[in-house]
Amino acid sequence: MSDGDVLPAPGGKLLLDQAVTPVRVAVLTVSDTRDDETDTSGAILAERVQAAGHVLAGKAIVPDDVEAIRSAVRGWIDQGAADAIVTTGGTGLTGRDVTPEALEPLFDKRIEGFSVVFHTVSYQTIGLSTLQSRATAGIVGGVFVFCLPGSNGAVRDGWDKVIRWQLDSRHRPCNLVEIMPRLMET
Repeated sequence: MSDGDVLPAPGGKLLLDQAVTPVRVAVLTVSDTRDDETDTSGAILAERVQAAGHVLAGKAIVPDDVEAIRSAVRGWIDQGAADAIVTTGGTGLTGRDVTPEALEPLFDKRIEGFSVVFHTVSYQTIGLSTLQSRATAGIVGGVFVFCLPGSNGAVRDGWDKVIRWQLDSRHRPCNLVEIMPRLMET
């Protein structure tokens, strides 16, 4: 491999001589006020998922309701429709923000570093306001679940600076795609 086949990437490098392994990614917007027309953060995620060479496995909007959030996520997982799910919205501090409460109890394993890395990149964009987010991630039934805030900027930070790279099979020294077949090992 020559230097021309490698591109610097956040936290590593990207091997350009390899093809991207498409990942099936579902996008869930959690909001009491958004609809298909006004769901800009979900639209940004859907566009970026496809631009990265992945398959948009589903896109939905649910209200800030624990059971509605769980039902949508469980539906994609139970159907075997997605390898990863990215939610946007409901990670704040207000009474209606319940995405972590809905999904963290479902986590088989928590991806502890996701929150740390997300807050690091978010701090570079919005400073101390990142404290108002409870972004989280975990694995549910062999599916990666990432919970991002609902703002367009947070979605861009979360996807562009973190998730995108870990769902790219060419990212080195490692990525989440290469461990997908082993997530359900016992």
